[in-house]
Amino acid sequence: MSEPSKYGVVVYNEQTWQIKRFVEKPQVYVGNKINAGIYIFNKSILNRIPLCPTSIENEIFPAMSAEGELYAMELRDFWMDVGQPKDYLAGVCKYLTHLQQTSPQLLASGSNIKGPVLIDPSAKIGEGCLIGPYVTIGPNAVIEDGVRLRRTTVLSGVLIQQNSWIDSSILGWDSTVGKWVRMEGVSVLGRDVSVGDELYVNGALILDHKAIKETIPEPRIIM
Repeated sequence: MSEPSKYGVVVYNEQTWQIKRFVEKPQVYVGNKINAGIYIFNKSILNRIPLCPTSIENEIFPAMSAEGELYAMELRDFWMDVGQPKDYLAGVCKYLTHLQQTSPQLLASGSNIKGPVLIDPSAKIGEGCLIGPYVTIGPNAVIEDGVRLRRTTVLSGVLIQQNSWIDSSILGWDSTVGKWVRMEGVSVLGRDVSVGDELYVNGALILDHKAIKETIPEPRIIM
C-alpha cells in the first residue's frame, strides 16, 4: 500500500517469506506490505488457542512468528478495504467495472438495464424497472414493477415492492421494502428488515429483524 500507516504492516524475509513480526498502524516506516486479513491455517493451530477469549492476531501470531512457523504470501492483484458500507459499495462498483472489461457475458443486459449490473438467474424483475448502474441482485430476490435501483446491492430473498427508488444502499437478506419508498445516503438494512410503504430513509443503518414504520430523514443507527 502507498499509505501503510492505516493498516497492520507485515515485516517478513522477502527471500523465504518467513514473517518476522507485525506492526499495527506504524507511524515510522517499516514496510509497505499490509495484512489483508486472509489466513490459511493447518488445523493444528487449534492446539495453540486456549479455551478463553483470545486474539489470534495479537496473541497467537506473535508466538508463531517467533518460532518461525508463520509465512506470508504476496497478493499482487487489486485489493481494497471494504469493511465500511461506503467502501463496500465502492468495491462493488470496481468489481462490476472489472467484469465489464473482462467478462461482459456475465452481466445483465436489456432495455431496462444500465450497466454494469449483475443479476442472479433466480431473481425476478418486474416491468417498467430501471436497474443500474452498479447494481447487484442476489438469488431469489423479487423486484416489482416500476422500481429504480442505482449503485445498490440487493442480497438474497429481498422483496422490493412497486415504484420504490433506491440509491447507494445495501439491502440485507430476506428484507422487504414497501411501495413508493425512497432510500439513499448509504442506507443499510440488516437481515429480515421491513420498511413500510411511502417512507424516506436517508443513511440509516438498521439492525436485523426491525420493522420501520416512520421516515428516517437523517443518518442514524436503528437498534
